[in-house]
Amino acid sequence: MRKYMLSLVVILFCSYVYGQDDEITTLILIRHAEKAFDKEGDPVLTEQGEERAEALADILQTVDIDRVYSTPFKRTRLTVEPIVKNRNLEVIEYNPFKLEDMVQTIEESRGKTLLISGHSNTTPAILNMLLGEDKYRQLDESDYDNLYIVSYLAIGKAKVVQLQYGQPTNTE
Repeated sequence: MRKYMLSLVVILFCSYVYGQDDEITTLILIRHAEKAFDKEGDPVLTEQGEERAEALADILQTVDIDRVYSTPFKRTRLTVEPIVKNRNLEVIEYNPFKLEDMVQTIEESRGKTLLISGHSNTTPAILNMLLGEDKYRQLDESDYDNLYIVSYLAIGKAKVVQLQYGQPTNTE
């Protein structure tokens, strides 16, 4: 039921945010799921993280996604892997240290629906760049359940709906 509600929210939100003549890009931004400890610096997902990745795939099952972007790290790629596995999609890497390039990619993707998997700092940074204001702060290290739906027309002309998915994370 929740996946159908999310689809309905996305469709209604995108339909009414801007006029019919404008070409809106729909963005779904997430932070990677729960990561395991790794002293090498590139951890995989925990069992809880794998469950969250499956929950994400489940709620986005009815959403038409044109492209999936991820930083090159295992945790971000593994978070979107269940989504691309059952679709004719590939994970396209973006550089988390050059977010301006990701914004340029978004600019060049008019009318598409993009899923972007990032980190506790990159996800809010991308949102702020699209909004043209400093609204979103870096996510807490234990915060994994946020899902941001963005209707994007241009820098400063974006609307964000923030939802949660999977098991709630405790950020206290």
